[in-house]
Amino acid sequence: MTKRDYYEILSVSRTSTTDEIKTSYRKLAMKYHPDRNPNDNEAEEKFKELAEAYEILSNTGKRQRYDQFGHQGINGGGSQGFSDINDIFSQFGDIFGGRSGGSGGSIFDEFFGGGGGSSRRQNNNRGSDLKIALKLSLEEIADGVEKTVSLKKLKTCTTCNGTGAKGEKGYSNCTHCNGSGEVRHVSRSIFGQVVNVSMCTYCSGEGRIIKEKCSDCHGEGLKKEETKIKLDVPAGVQEGNYIPLRGQGNAGKRGGQNGDLLVFIEEEEHKYFVRDEDDIYYDLEISIVDAVVGADLVVPTLNGKVKLTVDPGTQSGSFLRMKGKGIKTLNGYGRGDEIIRINVHIPKKINSDEKKILNDLSRSENFKPRASKFKDDDNEDNNSKNSKSSDKKSKKQDKGFFKTVFS
Repeated sequence: MTKRDYYEILSVSRTSTTDEIKTSYRKLAMKYHPDRNPNDNEAEEKFKELAEAYEILSNTGKRQRYDQFGHQGINGGGSQGFSDINDIFSQFGDIFGGRSGGSGGSIFDEFFGGGGGSSRRQNNNRGSDLKIALKLSLEEIADGVEKTVSLKKLKTCTTCNGTGAKGEKGYSNCTHCNGSGEVRHVSRSIFGQVVNVSMCTYCSGEGRIIKEKCSDCHGEGLKKEETKIKLDVPAGVQEGNYIPLRGQGNAGKRGGQNGDLLVFIEEEEHKYFVRDEDDIYYDLEISIVDAVVGADLVVPTLNGKVKLTVDPGTQSGSFLRMKGKGIKTLNGYGRGDEIIRINVHIPKKINSDEKKILNDLSRSENFKPRASKFKDDDNEDNNSKNSKSSDKKSKKQDKGFFKTVFS
C-alpha cells in the first residue's frame, strides 16, 4: 500500500517550522486520541499514522532524508512504524503534557479538570485495565459525590515482592540475550550498516529468567485480592461517561506498570423525575378546583420538598419552571432547572350531587369554552343550507301557483 505524504498527514507545508509541525501534530493527535475515541479502530490507525509522520518531520536529519528521497530515504533507518499505542505515549510524552520520555496526559483528564500524565508508557509487563459500572442516583449526580467501590484485582505478591522467584537464587541469566535484556539486529541500507536494538522478548528485557518459582504466586509475581477504592464523582456526569483512575487497574508483572481502572457511569431510574441534560421534569397532577382558583402545593425536588404556587386559571399541559433546582453543570458554572408539567385531574366517576353542581356551573359564562372558528364556520354552512332550501321551496311553491292559475 502506498504511504501518504507525511506533510499531508500533519496538514503542514514543506516550509513549515518545527514548532508549526509540533503544534499541528498535537492538535490532530488530540482529535484522534484513544481516550477521546474508545473502541474506534479507524481513529487509532490515524493516531499511529500521525505519530509516524511526526517522528520523521520533527527530527532534522530524518526530515532532510525524507525531503530528498521520500519514504524510501527513511526505510530501514528512520521511522519505527508504531504498532502499539503505548509506544507513542512513551516516545512523545512531552507532546501530551507530560515530561519528555515520560507519560502522556489523558484527554479525559482535561474533561474532568485533571492534570498530570497518563500511565501509558512502553512496558510489555504493564498490567491490564479494568472496567466496572457505578450506579448513581440523580441526587448524587446533581451535586457530585464521593463513592467507595470494591473489586478484585491483581496485586503484587508480597512474598516475592513481585519477582515471581523464590529468593535471590531463584533466577538464572537469559541465554538469548546473555543477561543484557536487549537483542541487536544488524541490517544494511543505502546509508550503510544499521544496528537496531530491541528488547529481548524471551526475558521481557529483564536479562534473567525464573529458575525456581515463588510458591505463593507460582512465578506470576501477582495475586488476586479484594480491594476498595475511593473516588470523587463530579456533578453533572451522564450515563455512558467514564472516569479513568490511572494506575488502579491490575498490577504489572515483575515491576511492570499498573493498568488503569475505568469507572463507567450508570443512572438509576428516579421515582419522580426524568432528566433532560441538566434539567429535570416532574409531572404534577392537580384538581379542577386548584386549576381554576389557584393553590399553594408541595412538590419534591432533588434537595427536599418546596412550596409551589399554582396561579388561578392554570391550563392542563402548561409548564412551571423552578430556577436552579436541577443538576449542576459538568465542569462549569450554573445549574439546570426543575420543570413542572401540569396535568389537570378529570374524575371518571361523580355522584349525583357533584353532577348537579357541575350542571349549574356549566350554565355560567365563565365555564363555557370560547366559540371556535370551526363552530362558527359550521353555523354559517348550516345557515347557508337553510337559505338555499328555503329558496328551492319557495320556487316550487311558485311553480305550483302558476299551474293553478293558468290551468
